[in-house]
Amino acid sequence: MSPRPYQSAARRTATDQTRARIVAAARGLLASEDGARGFSLDAVAKAAGVVRMTVYYQFGSKAGLLEALFDDFAERGHIERIHEAFTTDDPGAALDSFVATFGAFFDSDRLVARRLSGLAALDDEVGRTLFERAERRREGARALLPRIAAAGARLRLGIDEAVDVLFVLTSLQTFDMLAGESRSIVEIVPLVQRMVRSALLCD
Repeated sequence: MSPRPYQSAARRTATDQTRARIVAAARGLLASEDGARGFSLDAVAKAAGVVRMTVYYQFGSKAGLLEALFDDFAERGHIERIHEAFTTDDPGAALDSFVATFGAFFDSDRLVARRLSGLAALDDEVGRTLFERAERRREGARALLPRIAAAGARLRLGIDEAVDVLFVLTSLQTFDMLAGESRSIVEIVPLVQRMVRSALLCD
């Protein structure tokens, strides 16, 4: 029997392990004392125990590494729970679910989320990647609000304005500032849910 299939599977496993180690190193650097200041491809490679070219081989570019880091963040934050907002016919419950999903997402690694936001202001590549990811949340709001309006909800605002409001109220900045340093983001999710309902739904 040819050993090649086994070798191919082994290589895939090694590749997956290397990718995971590099992503974990990137996340660890952002959470470290140096934070965004110490984040670079050279620093990530060193922390992962690989050479810089391995990072490029695995991810193609810095943008590719960032995409993988955001994917890992989304998985850890259970962003897939967003589907719950689209599977209920109750408008208030749908909005509550949307808010809770992003609250839990940001709360899952609040420090890294903060550091990425800060790095985005200094690094154009990080900024573009973060902007594109944030736009997915806006797209989710744009898909959800017409759906709940069609289900009979009376919105206080037109769809475009309502999308903007929901987008802002479910941002890291909103959750982070409301929670402050004494509370977790999850603790203030009910407050944000009430704010969203009050801003968007007629009584």
